[in-house]
Amino acid sequence: MGNRLQGKIAIITGGARGIGEAHARLFAAEGAKVAVTDILSAEGKETVAAIKASGGDAIFLQHDVTKEADWARVVADTIKQYGGLTTVVNNAGFANIKGVEEETLEGFNQIVAVCQTGVWLGMKAAMPALKKTGNGAIVNISSLYGIIGTPSMISYHGAKGAVRLMTKSAALEYAKQGVRVNSVHPGIIETPLAMTLAPEYIEAITATTPMGRRGKPIDIATMSLFLCSDEAAFITGSEFVVDGGWGAQ
Repeated sequence: MGNRLQGKIAIITGGARGIGEAHARLFAAEGAKVAVTDILSAEGKETVAAIKASGGDAIFLQHDVTKEADWARVVADTIKQYGGLTTVVNNAGFANIKGVEEETLEGFNQIVAVCQTGVWLGMKAAMPALKKTGNGAIVNISSLYGIIGTPSMISYHGAKGAVRLMTKSAALEYAKQGVRVNSVHPGIIETPLAMTLAPEYIEAITATTPMGRRGKPIDIATMSLFLCSDEAAFITGSEFVVDGGWGAQ
């Protein structure tokens, strides 16, 4: 157990598995009290049980990030449990591989609802509590695909690119109100979600990554840990790429 997040109270969305689970475990290990939220109840409760078994403090909250009422309940329940809220990691998301003509309106709207609207709803719901602390932090998990373009992922690129600029807008709005807002942009990471993509697609990305391998969920969590800690007190409105050098080419 460390203490880099001692005194912090964090909501981590999509915390049941993958990148979100890595955040939840690491944040709790570094002293934060963690509300793990997800639509995946069984996996989320398992993550919380593992955190508690390791000496951490966490709760699980059922949460659809596309619903404003869910966000209000999650923030209220977290504050009721822990007495406040200092930190939010907007991590929940998913992807599909469809281009301009292949994508459907339903599919496009679903990606935007989770990956973009869910992030805005999270910032909106949490901001009153975060401002009260005078030292709040939000990390929005975007993607390298929120910075660079590739073929055949029109809705995902659109949503993740929006997260990048929403982050900067919010950071400027709240810079003098005690809330820092930054974005993290993963490359190819070994998660259950990523592994649902076509194997040839995954291998092609891995082959073009200069480090020659896929990242681990903990690689993203450690970046967010820094950004949510007081070590990053003078950092807001910035984007941090964690991609093994892929985007530098």
